[in-house]
Amino acid sequence: MFKKILVANRGEIACRVFRTAKRLGIGTVAVYSDADKAALHVEMADEAVHIGPPAAAESYLIIDKIIEACKQTGADAVHPGYGFLSERREFAERLKAEGITFIGPPPNAIEAMGDKITSKKIAAEANVSIVPGHMGLIDDAEHAVKIASDIGYPVMIKASAGGGGKGMRIAWNDAEAREGFDRSKSEAASSFGDDRIFIEKFVTEPRHIEIQLLADQHGNCVYVGERECSIQRRNQKVVEEAPSPFLDAATRKAMGEQSVALAKAVGYHSAGTVEFIADKDRNFYFLEMNTRLQVEHPVSELITGIDLVEQMIRVAAGEKLAMSQDDIVLNGWAVESRLYAEDPYRKFLPSIGRLSGYQPPVEAATETLAIRNDTGVVEGSEISMFYDPMIAKLCTWAPTRIEAVDAMSDALDQFVVEGVGNNLPFLSALMDHPRWREGRLTTGFIAEEYPDGFLGVTPDTESEARLAACAAILDDIVTKRRAGISGARFRKASGTAAVKRVVCLEEKRTAVALDVVAGGYQVAVEGAGKLGVETSWQPGQPVAEMKIDGKLYWFKVAAVPGGFRLRHRGVDCRLQVLTPRLAELADRMPRKEAPDTSNLLLCPMPGLVINLQVGEGDRVEEGQPLAIVEAMKMENVLRAEKSAVVEKILVSVGDSLAVDAVMMEFAA
Repeated sequence: MFKKILVANRGEIACRVFRTAKRLGIGTVAVYSDADKAALHVEMADEAVHIGPPAAAESYLIIDKIIEACKQTGADAVHPGYGFLSERREFAERLKAEGITFIGPPPNAIEAMGDKITSKKIAAEANVSIVPGHMGLIDDAEHAVKIASDIGYPVMIKASAGGGGKGMRIAWNDAEAREGFDRSKSEAASSFGDDRIFIEKFVTEPRHIEIQLLADQHGNCVYVGERECSIQRRNQKVVEEAPSPFLDAATRKAMGEQSVALAKAVGYHSAGTVEFIADKDRNFYFLEMNTRLQVEHPVSELITGIDLVEQMIRVAAGEKLAMSQDDIVLNGWAVESRLYAEDPYRKFLPSIGRLSGYQPPVEAATETLAIRNDTGVVEGSEISMFYDPMIAKLCTWAPTRIEAVDAMSDALDQFVVEGVGNNLPFLSALMDHPRWREGRLTTGFIAEEYPDGFLGVTPDTESEARLAACAAILDDIVTKRRAGISGARFRKASGTAAVKRVVCLEEKRTAVALDVVAGGYQVAVEGAGKLGVETSWQPGQPVAEMKIDGKLYWFKVAAVPGGFRLRHRGVDCRLQVLTPRLAELADRMPRKEAPDTSNLLLCPMPGLVINLQVGEGDRVEEGQPLAIVEAMKMENVLRAEKSAVVEKILVSVGDSLAVDAVMMEFAA
């Protein structure tokens, strides 16, 4: 077994590998850039080596620096995590030449499966089902249009060396094929240093299902169940689960056996994943093989009890797999939610900044519930523009799918993240979505269910009653605290007159009456009857746990003038709590009008201007591209929202912009 493992990565995956290495008694080494000097993975490792500036191309992607760090610390093995150098053949070969073990597959398998064109040819030879498409090189945008037309729309345009949703576009017509080719080619060049593109048929009503593999260096290979990853946005996975609610035993077996056949065809060993797209009739087609650990591997671990990182380490050390296919049993259900630093109210555009608040739910592992949070941040950590915007991967396990989903809803309600925009409210909304709960999924789920983006959740009648009761109780607790601090006398014993308040949610006013009873409150909410509420919340706590009529609920709490900001089940609202007299007077106050920005193009995310497609004086039409802003390696095309004339352009190519920076002014 290895004495010391260096993880050539950062963030949550580095922390994840360190946890297993430490459990196995193996020493750990972190590498870090200037931006990660105070990162959690650096603090967690036994040793840490500085490798350069923040940009990955000057630090985490420099093979010589990783090898030098190994020599400096005496690390005899390297785990690459995912991303960065994890699927770079040259990296594995250089390590081998230096006598350092690469904890991953052999270089030839990395190369063969890392190229999407080559991998599909190998898959076809191994009798693996593949999607119809053009695997040859594409000359230019017009050539792409011809190929797409021959295949038949819709088509998927992909970077051959791509991954993580980068360099991918769906085209439904010639114009989209032309633009998609240009954008995919540009993204592929900047993200992977390889601008080769291929085109394949886009399967309608598709489900994204992947098979987890484990293979050793002695010819043994097993499949460790499947994961469904159909909840995606811009080809980037958002929620995953294991097993899939769609597969039957026969399809699972067929997918698994084809995956094993492909692995054996390329002499694969280590953990790996074969990804498929499946149609509504359970016909499935090979997409690609990821020759590394997947981001979503925790859900497979939760339903099998297998530590995939441990197996990777043992395989790399030359050990045989300690399991056969018959030993692998799927137990219960697991769900993973990817918590990203992105603003769901701004079409999920990236957000950067410092985590002024970070309090994940308490992890647990019992016979009926597991909560796991894989993360690489703590309160005070910075979400940088240089790296992936993932904050954490929250996972829940339970005996059944609905129980696992409900556990996820509760865990998301308890998860506090402040300081950066994040997708927590969107994830919470997903958990309550009827179509998700029923398992009726496709990769187009988000686009189909949220065509105008995420606009928040409007509380139903029951939720409104809970929110009103919660706000009134919080106000009562705060009022008592203030009275105690000031020394003022304050009512009241059980049985005295109820405290009356008016809770204001936007334009709606709800009368609430609080009675103190043994163990808590009896709350009369206008239009909803009486609720029995128990809570131990104290002012300053970011989450209020409340037992309402015997059921536990969690509300994220922040004080705002005159009341509270409450977040619960995807609802994000500000509630004023007023006396009846103040509520009457408040209705007479003038309303502040929002500023008119309809004649401005505002930068929707922090990013870099890489292209301006119009000039001053140009007339533009609705939907016309105006500029391209790159954020976290993704190119975002900004389009005109209406017909207008460009009056002023206030930015230049190469400018770094903050969110809401004014880029252009328009005249009607």
